[in-house]
Amino acid sequence: MSERNSSPNMFRPGGGMGGMRRFGTGEKVKPASIYGMFVRIYAHVRQDWKSLAAAVLCLIAISLLQFAIPQLTRITIDHIIPARAFDRLFLVCIGVLGAAAMLGILGYISTSLIATIGQKVLYKLRNDLYRHMQSLDVSFFDSNRTGDLMSRVTNDVNILQQMISSSMMQLITDVFTFTGIALYMLWIDWRLTLLLLATFPFMILTTKLFGKRMRASFRTVQESVADVSDHLQNALTGIRLIKSFTAEDYESERFSARTLKNRDANIRVVRLRAAYEPIIDFLNFAGLAIVLVFGAWLAMKGQMTVGTIVAFIAYLRLLQNPIRHFSRIINTIQQAAAGYERVMDIMNTKAEIVEKQDARSLPPAEGRIVFRQVDFAYNSDTPVLSKFDLELAEGKITALVGSSGSGKTTIAHLIARFYDPQGGAITIDGYDLKDVTLSSLREQIGIVSQDIVLFNGSIIENIRYGSIQATDEEVRAAAKAANASGFIETFAQGYETQIGERGVKLSGGQKQRISIARAILKNPRIIILDEATASLDTESEHHIQEALARLLQGRTCLVIAHRLSTIQQADRIYVLEAGQIVEYGTHDELLLQAGRYSQLYELQFPQSERGRETTITRNN
Repeated sequence: MSERNSSPNMFRPGGGMGGMRRFGTGEKVKPASIYGMFVRIYAHVRQDWKSLAAAVLCLIAISLLQFAIPQLTRITIDHIIPARAFDRLFLVCIGVLGAAAMLGILGYISTSLIATIGQKVLYKLRNDLYRHMQSLDVSFFDSNRTGDLMSRVTNDVNILQQMISSSMMQLITDVFTFTGIALYMLWIDWRLTLLLLATFPFMILTTKLFGKRMRASFRTVQESVADVSDHLQNALTGIRLIKSFTAEDYESERFSARTLKNRDANIRVVRLRAAYEPIIDFLNFAGLAIVLVFGAWLAMKGQMTVGTIVAFIAYLRLLQNPIRHFSRIINTIQQAAAGYERVMDIMNTKAEIVEKQDARSLPPAEGRIVFRQVDFAYNSDTPVLSKFDLELAEGKITALVGSSGSGKTTIAHLIARFYDPQGGAITIDGYDLKDVTLSSLREQIGIVSQDIVLFNGSIIENIRYGSIQATDEEVRAAAKAANASGFIETFAQGYETQIGERGVKLSGGQKQRISIARAILKNPRIIILDEATASLDTESEHHIQEALARLLQGRTCLVIAHRLSTIQQADRIYVLEAGQIVEYGTHDELLLQAGRYSQLYELQFPQSERGRETTITRNN
């Protein structure tokens, strides 16, 4: 088990909209702006510029058609009716129906194009986010909740999808419509138009004030969704533990508390929207009152026709539609902005374990690993290793024993470069780990631990993870070498047997043998066994010891063990306490020293039980 004592820390905003903590760090940064969100989206959209141009042309045509229909109304009232031109009514009817049909066709084309563009953007954004998460350090995942990360990749990106697919099209249409109609209305009567436009600053101010509050509220909603997702993920994966402790009611109460937070956050959003929309509607009706009163006054003075007033009212509705639409889609935009912030929290997080620009590939390793004056701490105030020296001879078995928290697993993590030391150097065959590429390093290291990770899938898929390009025959050979083929072939579907989430359908020994088969298939030069046989029954341990003996042939091996029975044949045993080596030697040499190793041995194997322990041996 890991010596690192840390609990997952949920992401919390740094206080309202004034700032937030960079994801996984204490650095305070400004929240992502809506402008920044649209700029990033446009960077993806412009790659599909032909479709975007076609969509924009459709939207311009829609705006022109919306402009033309009120003109038909004005002509009918001011010219056709007074002239009793019955023959022209049919043309007006054809014009209105034709415009309506074209609006439908153009709307379908523009909606389809923008939805397609939006899906492409989200496809790339989600993949970019996932790839970036894959590039982050192990420490990032140590300090952040799985459920929260899942929510950012799924829920937050889905919210952006809603904004791109519908709201973006509406915004583009409204910009053209608003600009064209405002210019035309100014040309018809600038006085009346300016009176109308005087209501718009109040709409903009209202939208800005409510927008900030809604954005903060939407972020709370999305964080509460992440809390629910995280709790659900933990509860479902730990259902056996919950049932074994009869903790169903306790977990239901905890889940209820999280859903209550989500409910209250959503209610706050609804209340803000319920207060915002009537204010916008009131300002819209104020504009209508201006047109009716001032327009009627102009008509009574003979300065404006009735048809123009009717057309003006129609244009007023079209002019107000962008504001009315924005009052509706502001919820989607602010929700998308909150989701975008949460996505960018991750995208702006930088990995600390990075390759140098001139990093070289590590040649096939002989396996001599040296720690020189290494200092390391997970937290700056809690050192794990201090001026630590250690050497693992190539092709030999080196064992680490000691109390929990003495630094054993940390050493394994440093060799795989999951973390970097704060001081000193770690080399393999004389190459500093920081000077070689991560892939060439980790390709030559195989880890078999007590905490076995298996994916929900078939047995053959899980073994093949050791070498994705391996053939079925190579997978079966690895399973046979790991003493796994026997139990696999007893299943009705053999290697195609589905093992369930985290291998729940297999026993502990079976899961461990699949893990070893995966390591054998990888064929690494360096093997790390981290409590690989802990908590297994005697029969399973015997099968696994045989499999490990095959795996270790000709390789450098680091064995981390609490059970001393597993390391008695190791070439060198180091005893660690508080991050320092206090003893080293072979099993027999350490017993003769009568020190810490001897004390541990006496505790595990009283005199009456001597001779019954098993050992990892090397088949020569």
